[in-house]
Amino acid sequence: MRSWPAPSLPTPEAAPAGRLILRDSASGQLGPVGDGSLARLYVCGITPYDATHLGHAFTYLTFDLVNRAWRQLGHEVVYTQNITDVDDPLLERAQASGVDWRELAQDQIELFRQDMTALRVVPPQHYLGVVESLDLVTDLIARLDRLGAVYQVDDPEFPDWYFACRQAPGFGQLSHWDDQRMEAVFAERGGDPGRPGKRDRLDCLIWRLARAGEPSWDSPLGAGRPGWHVECTAIALNRLGSAFDLQGGGSDLVFPHHEMCAAEAQWATGQPFARSYLHVGMVGLDGQKMSKSRGNLVLVSQLRQAGADPMAIRLALLNHHYAAAWSWSQSDLAEAEDRLRRWRGAIRAVRSAPADETVRAVRQAILDDLKADRALAAVDAWVEAGRSASADVSGARAAVARVVDAWLGVAL
Repeated sequence: MRSWPAPSLPTPEAAPAGRLILRDSASGQLGPVGDGSLARLYVCGITPYDATHLGHAFTYLTFDLVNRAWRQLGHEVVYTQNITDVDDPLLERAQASGVDWRELAQDQIELFRQDMTALRVVPPQHYLGVVESLDLVTDLIARLDRLGAVYQVDDPEFPDWYFACRQAPGFGQLSHWDDQRMEAVFAERGGDPGRPGKRDRLDCLIWRLARAGEPSWDSPLGAGRPGWHVECTAIALNRLGSAFDLQGGGSDLVFPHHEMCAAEAQWATGQPFARSYLHVGMVGLDGQKMSKSRGNLVLVSQLRQAGADPMAIRLALLNHHYAAAWSWSQSDLAEAEDRLRRWRGAIRAVRSAPADETVRAVRQAILDDLKADRALAAVDAWVEAGRSASADVSGARAAVARVVDAWLGVAL
């Protein structure tokens, strides 16, 4: 699977200083992430239908800040992202739309590529679909089978394969939820707690045997297709290895998806899946949850087609801290467009204020748990100071343009 073209990135500074500090979702504690010369990142990708809504964009811009910060600090970054290009929601949407599921997936993947390019998101080095990764998935399931971690349900027609999550070392240590909450959310997010034949209500599907009218592939497990969680586990372990630096996604992935991935990997390797986890808040619309089922998604492509500058869309999203749930309104875009106009005007102005403190403030805001909203305020202050400047401070405008590009991804 190809990703998308990389934006040009300013060369990292000659003597980078500082560490990226993030709040680990599992521990709730702030701490350095990606301390070594090699920084490894896995972010769960889209299921390709109705891409790219603002919740997607908010998530991928958050991890773009991580990627950019690591690069500016001089780390070599290995970034892997998947695409769930076969799964129940995709198949259901394709059937409802009267299109082939493969055609729907390809159309939405291409739209996602275009949106990420427009938003100047640095692409992952490894961008893999599930369909092209089936050997990785079945190999991992076979390893788990040898370790006694998977079983087939007692169902004479469809003896599907399940992961015995409760027995996995460390299960529950990411979400820290009790059984009642786990079971309720499991049922809401693709789980099947009531299926007969399972050993535990929370055990998750790991290989679904073929059904009539559904896509399937031959494998040693029987013809079928993978469950949701194991695909990410297999791809991440293959491309990044165990105990990689950061696993990320939306806050709706904490449970069951990331909890199950971590449990599968820990059982298979005897090591933690990831050292740290970062989860991004949900984006609503005018005070309501934004969701496909409600039909109130705001798509990046629609905003672009209506004439919105992608850099304004990026600024609107960056004006919110990644951990916060928030609600989009048209005023977010209008305010971002005004901010972009003022910033670009200041870069072209004949006078400017000193920029050293602004550059330091932008860097520090990102290194301090990705406080992008604070970084935007620092640039705002520089723009305002330039209005009363009596002269042009040598190199100030170029320095601000560079730090905004390198650390925030906004081209001025």
